[in-house]
Amino acid sequence: MAIRVVIIEDEAVYRHMLSMALSRMRGLAVVGEFADGKEGLDYCLKEKPSLLVLDLFLPGMHGLDIVREVRARLPETRILVLTGHPDSDLPARLMTLGVHGFVDKSEPINYVMQALEAVMGGGMFFATNVPPKFTPAQAQEAGSLPPPPAPAKPAAPAPVPSLEAVKILSSRELEVVQLVADGLSSKEIASRLDLSVRTVEKHRANIMEKIGVREVASLVRWCVQAGLVKS
Repeated sequence: MAIRVVIIEDEAVYRHMLSMALSRMRGLAVVGEFADGKEGLDYCLKEKPSLLVLDLFLPGMHGLDIVREVRARLPETRILVLTGHPDSDLPARLMTLGVHGFVDKSEPINYVMQALEAVMGGGMFFATNVPPKFTPAQAQEAGSLPPPPAPAKPAAPAPVPSLEAVKILSSRELEVVQLVADGLSSKEIASRLDLSVRTVEKHRANIMEKIGVREVASLVRWCVQAGLVKS
């Protein structure tokens, strides 16, 4: 049975290009394309697609609000977010909301296809090269995104692992869990640490078992509480 995909993207040219690329992927069928966020969400709630690919800045309804509705009412639907306006906090925020992947729309289409394959295969795919936070104008446009940051303060010291984290995890597991919390895929972590992907996946499984979590969002929260990453 083909994987049913809905695309919500207001840029017509990009939506058409993405739809054509997806249609060429084996075992996948694009069942709906929408420019309006509310219309796309209503269709998803009715038809329950296997995969939702959406932009964040949409007419009718913001992408983050769509994500919240889909995660609450369609927990089996996997979600890939595409945006042309990423900021440094976005990957961690999306993971906390339960999104399975995130890609900057400025990346080549084959990079988007890699993300789709990872998400459809049950994995996670989060772009890591994102620019600084939204400009004030973009943040205001986003509506549900945070307000512009306060004037710059002296840089905070790097996070220091708590004693609990050091006791629970090995030095290698500490390295892996920090990179997972930063949004890196298993493949990217393997490349960064000169390990095999299989070894990284084993480390991830061991880490989750040790700290008693079952999904990445809980893992990120644990890392923040343990002082492994900044909140």
